[in-house]
This record gives sequence, C-alpha cells and structure tokens, in this order.
Amino acid sequence: MDGSACGTIRIMVVDDHELFRSGVCGLLTRMAGMDVVAEAENGHVALQKCADLTPDVVLMDINMPVMDGLEATRQIKAAYPNIKILILTVSDTEEMLFKAIKSGASGYVLKNAEPAAVIDAVQRVSAGEPVIPGNLAMQIITEFSRPQVKQSTASHQLQPLTEREIDVLRQLSTGASNRDIAQALYISENTVRNHVRNILEKLHFKNRVEAAAYALREGIVVDGE
Repeated sequence: MDGSACGTIRIMVVDDHELFRSGVCGLLTRMAGMDVVAEAENGHVALQKCADLTPDVVLMDINMPVMDGLEATRQIKAAYPNIKILILTVSDTEEMLFKAIKSGASGYVLKNAEPAAVIDAVQRVSAGEPVIPGNLAMQIITEFSRPQVKQSTASHQLQPLTEREIDVLRQLSTGASNRDIAQALYISENTVRNHVRNILEKLHFKNRVEAAAYALREGIVVDGE
C-alpha cells in the first residue's frame, strides 16, 4: 500500500555510515507523517529491500561499497518507477547533480543541511516535486531538452492537453516549483500536482524535468522567455 496516499510517507535510508544513518532515521522518525520502514548499508541491500517494502521515498547516499547510490538509483527506478529517490551527498557540484537526475533521482539534499531542509525535501519529493537548487534547475532542463535525450514521444499516441495543463507546462519550462506555479496561475498547490501528474501521463514522461525539456523544445514557454 502506498503510505503517502493515507498521509504517511514510508521512507528507507541508505548510507554505509551507521552513525549518520541512525541520525537521519532518528530525525525522520520523530516527524509526524513519516515512517522509516527500512535501513540499508549499500545500494544492493536497498534494491533487495525495495522488493519487499516498496517505500515511498528512498534517501540514498552516493559513495557506498558493493553498489553505489547512482547505480542503485538506476536499478530501483527501472524496477519500481513510483519510488521517489532523494540523493544524500556531501557534494553540490553540477556534475554530480546531473548524474543523479539522469539516474532517476528526484533531487538531492546535502548531508550538512539543516534538519528542516531534509524534512522539506522528503515531503516535496513524496509529493512529486523535484528538489533542485534554483541556480541549477534551468541548466538541468536545458541539458534534458537536447533532442537526442528524449525522442520517444514521437512513437507514442499523445493525448491532447487541456488549456490549463498547457499553462502549467509553460510554467514547468522555467523550472518553477509547485508553489511558484500555484502563485502564478492563482490555483492551489494540490491542483498543480494534479495537473503535473496528468501532463506526465498524457505525454508519457517519467518526471517533470522531462516535461519541462519537452516544453522548451516545442516552444511552450512563458511569454517573454
């Protein structure tokens, strides 16, 4: 059962440093609406536990023995596309973030982040919103908008978008968050989430980064962009 559907986010924490992993688990366990259902010391163990537990969100370290976080992310997303993965890292380099997103992660949070930032990141990725620093969001979308990255839409029968969905897609092309889109279009964040979900389903995309890249390629952008 999807815990997020009944108000509780089911989480797995993956890190090879037991002390750090325990600290993160303790932080999340104390939060209402969050349930740490598993821990793992490497990507291989995480992949095995996903088969049994199917958590809503996986907090994934990158540098681990046996199987690193990027490879684990690729394999988990391939087998369980509905699981959201949030990378835990000490590095905030552009290259690392590109690698994480291309592997299927919904974003990343630094290991030295404030507890409130970690909680916020988990809540956002659980709701389907990526956690990407604003200064890198457009660079990632531009990278994904290159024609060779996504060509599969041409081979699918795409469902037409409603006028409001097109409005939301225009906002996605700027790298806007759900909150930003809600404010720009004078609608609720929950309505934005519903529109984004419909857009992804109709266009056969895995995430909003791909949808934003598609919007850029097709010229579906905010006036003046």
